[in-house]
Amino acid sequence: MLKYVNKLFSLKTPYKTKESDELFVKAMAQNCKYHYDHCEEYKRILDDFGFSPESITHMDDLSRLPFLPTLYLKKHPLISVKESRMTVKASSSGTGGVKSYVGLNFGTLFRAFKMVQRVAKYHKLRSLKPTRYVVFGYRPHRGNQLGAAKTAYLFTYLAPAFSRSFALEWKDGSYKLDLDDIKEKLIKYASGKLPVRTMGFPAYTYFLLREMKEQGIRIKLPKGSMICLGGGWKQFYAEKVDKQDFYALADEVLGIDDKHIVEFFGAVEHPILYTDCKYHRFHVPVYGRVIIRDVDTLEPVQNGKPGLVNLLTPIFDTMPMLSILTDDIGILHDEPCECGEGQWLEILGRVGIKDIITCAQGAEEMLKTVMEAL
Repeated sequence: MLKYVNKLFSLKTPYKTKESDELFVKAMAQNCKYHYDHCEEYKRILDDFGFSPESITHMDDLSRLPFLPTLYLKKHPLISVKESRMTVKASSSGTGGVKSYVGLNFGTLFRAFKMVQRVAKYHKLRSLKPTRYVVFGYRPHRGNQLGAAKTAYLFTYLAPAFSRSFALEWKDGSYKLDLDDIKEKLIKYASGKLPVRTMGFPAYTYFLLREMKEQGIRIKLPKGSMICLGGGWKQFYAEKVDKQDFYALADEVLGIDDKHIVEFFGAVEHPILYTDCKYHRFHVPVYGRVIIRDVDTLEPVQNGKPGLVNLLTPIFDTMPMLSILTDDIGILHDEPCECGEGQWLEILGRVGIKDIITCAQGAEEMLKTVMEAL
């Protein structure tokens, strides 16, 4: 079952998108037909838009596949299997107070595992050397279903974990941020020999770096150390700094240059690993595709122009999230990158829920199902 989907996630070269276009189309068509047959509500959505899974025969057809805005999914989850078959459940961070929930079964998890292994190997993130992990995020807790917490913890398995420290600790029934403890640990680790890998929210990472600089603290973490960023700036978006300023600060305070800083992009509704190259560009992996849509008409725009980011993947067989419209604004670039890989995604920023609704007003007919649910 879903042989084309499984074949796609067995590809060993993560960025040969042109060569994998035909397989990606077959995988999307197969996945679409599966959800059409197993999720009555998704079938109704496709029928309302007059779209048939059998009509997916070419890459251009994917732009006509009805997309689901993340805002819709936060209020109206769609499921194609019994919940008892979902091995893992995760939620988005809930910016604005509303969360998306996703469920993953063994098949979805196995595809994700293979994808992560391929991408991690390509970016040289795997290591056999014991490593100290500093997570600028949540310590795992049985009541925490956040996808960001699960992803950050799984990251600590890319190299053997000698120790794990977390900026957000569960105390007295809630999470408490303790950057002072992390600062003390980093100072201590600088005098050791084991590499240190930080992972987590860039805002917390930046706040600590800024505080250390203001306090006149300068250290150099051991050879092989790296800073990994994921999860976005969320409610701290107004304080987001330019990447080059961030890199310069990390080099000044921790002695880590930008070649050892890695950023990840993704969404709980689209668990495809976008990892920046050494020139800090998010190349589109073979396991997903990106369409940029005009903020007024929601029609696809030419590459090189900004718009709403529409993410596509056939990874799920638990939920019909083949085509997701995010609240991110981005640009899809075709120009060559110095790293040698092709098409890359630039994230410009994020719009709020009210802005998403405003954008959709010019396409009420296209999004009528979504708007009725809001």
